[in-house]
Amino acid sequence: MLSQIFYLVRSRADGQYLVARTQPNADAPPNPGYLLMFKEHADALSYLNTHGGEVAHRFSVESLPGTQLKALIKRWGFIGVGMVQDPLIPQIEFLLQD
Repeated sequence: MLSQIFYLVRSRADGQYLVARTQPNADAPPNPGYLLMFKEHADALSYLNTHGGEVAHRFSVESLPGTQLKALIKRWGFIGVGMVQDPLIPQIEFLLQD
């Protein structure tokens, strides 16, 4: 994972990353979430255009070397990552951070 390049979706307005959040029950506050990652730049664009076509222009795709992933997760307080396997369905593999 360290030698790979990952692609992340980020808001142009406030710099927030695209995340998936789980909520155990309706009364629980939302957690920091899982950082959504893509293996290819085109997959990130496909995800944006498929699931948020009307707001896709408000986001950009940025690359991140695997060597910087752990530091980014720690800095932003994410609980793990969600590797998007298929951007059209979407099919996501969630991994917790140690």
